[in-house]
Amino acid sequence: MNYQDIAKQLVPLLGGRENIVSAIHCATRLRLVLKDTQKVDQKAIESLEGVKGAFSSSGQYQVIFGTGTVNKVHDALVRETGLQQAGDDTHQEAVKQNMNPVARFAKALSNIFVPIIPAIVASGLLMGLLGMMKAFSWVSSDHAVYRLLDMFSSAAFIILPILIGFSAAKEFGANPFLGAVIGGILTHPALLNPWTLTNATPEYMNLFGFELALIGYQGTVVPILIAVYFMSKVEKSLRKVVPNSVDLLVTPFITVIVTGFFTFVVIGPFGRWVGDMISLTLQSLYNVAGPVAGLVFGGLYSTIVITGVHHSFHAIEAGLLASKEIGVNFLLPIWSMANVAQGGAALAVYLKTRNKKLKSVALPGAFSAFLGITEPAIFGVNLRLGKPFIAAAIGGGLGAAYVVMMNVVANAYGLTGIPMLAIVAPFGMEKVLHYLIGFAIAVGSAFIATYVLGFKEEK
Repeated sequence: MNYQDIAKQLVPLLGGRENIVSAIHCATRLRLVLKDTQKVDQKAIESLEGVKGAFSSSGQYQVIFGTGTVNKVHDALVRETGLQQAGDDTHQEAVKQNMNPVARFAKALSNIFVPIIPAIVASGLLMGLLGMMKAFSWVSSDHAVYRLLDMFSSAAFIILPILIGFSAAKEFGANPFLGAVIGGILTHPALLNPWTLTNATPEYMNLFGFELALIGYQGTVVPILIAVYFMSKVEKSLRKVVPNSVDLLVTPFITVIVTGFFTFVVIGPFGRWVGDMISLTLQSLYNVAGPVAGLVFGGLYSTIVITGVHHSFHAIEAGLLASKEIGVNFLLPIWSMANVAQGGAALAVYLKTRNKKLKSVALPGAFSAFLGITEPAIFGVNLRLGKPFIAAAIGGGLGAAYVVMMNVVANAYGLTGIPMLAIVAPFGMEKVLHYLIGFAIAVGSAFIATYVLGFKEEK
C-alpha cells in the first residue's frame, strides 16, 4: 500500500487543502475537522484503497483505515498538505467550533467523564470482589483485608467531586488544581459525609442570614460541574484585570473564596436538587415503564450515537452510581444491547453480501461492536446500507427490553458488550446469565431482521 499516494488522492476528495482545518488520528480512524463537509466526495473516499468506511459525526469527518494503517496515512496526509502536527487540545478546540450548542455540551461532558472511567471501573470491580468475599465467606467483615478493600472500593466515589473538579477545570479552560480544590472543599472532613453516614443529622451554621447545612457533597456530580464552570468564569475574568506581577497571589485567592462562598450558598443546594431530580425521574421511568422503556431506549440509542449526544450520558450514569438511593447503573445494559445489535446486523451483512470490500469491513466491525466499539459497524456498514441499521435498532430494542425486565444492572460505566460482563458479575451469576441471554436476543434478532429486511448490494 502506497500511503503517500493514498494521501494525494484523499486531499482533493476532502475538498482540497484549504478545506482541511485539522487532522489527527485514533487507533483506527483518521479524524478531520473540515470547513465545509458538503465539499467531500463520500463515495470516492469509500472506494479508496485501505478505506473501510467514512462518516461525519460530532464536528469531525472520520475515515476508517484500521490499526497500523491509519497512523501512516495520517503522516502522509500531513506531509502532503503541509498541515502542522495538531495536538489533541488544538484539534478538539477546532472540533467544538464545528458543533451546534447541544453537541458541544455533550462533547464537553464526555471530555470530563471519559478520563475518570478507569477509576470508576476499578471501584466497580473491587465492589464485586468484596461481594464475592462476603458471599463465599472467604474472610470475615472485620478482617484487615476486607476493611482495606472496602476503603479502596468506595474511595473513587467519596472523592468523585475532586476527580470531576480537576477534569472539568481542564475542559472549561481553568486551572485544574483549583478545580480539584473546589472539589476538596465540597468533600471536606468537617462536613457530614452522606455517603457513609446516611442516618446522621447535619449541623447548621448562620452565614450572613443564610442557614447552611454542614453536609458534604461526596458522591455527587451536578454541584461540582456547575461550581467549576462558575469558577472558570471567575478566574478568566480576574486574569483580564489583575496585573501579571500579582496574578499568582490574587487570582487563585479571590477565585477560591468567591467560588467557595457562592457554591455553599447557591450552587451546592441547587446542584444537589437537580442531580436528585434527574436520578429519581429516570428511576421512576425505569420502574414504571420497565421493558417498554428498554424497548424504546434500546431501539433509539444508536440513532442518538449518530448525533453525538450520547456523550452526555456518562454524567447521568455517574450520578446514578453516586446516588445513595440508587447506587447502580441501570442504563448501561440498555446501551450495551443497542451496541451489540449493531454487531449482529453487520455479521449478517458479512454473510449475505458478495462485495469483498464490504465483507472486509463488516466482519471486523461486527466483532468490534461485540467489544463495545460501534463506529465501524454503524458508519462503515449498517448506516450506509440503511436497512441493517433498522434491523439493529429492532435487535437493540428487544435485547434491552429483556435486560430491563430481568433488572440487569452494572456498578460502573464505560464498558459495553463482552467487557461489560466484568461490571455485571458483582450482582451474581443470575444477572450474568440474563445479560448473556439479552446479548443473544439483541444479536440474534438483529441478524435475522437483516436477512428478512435485506439490503441493496453496493456495486
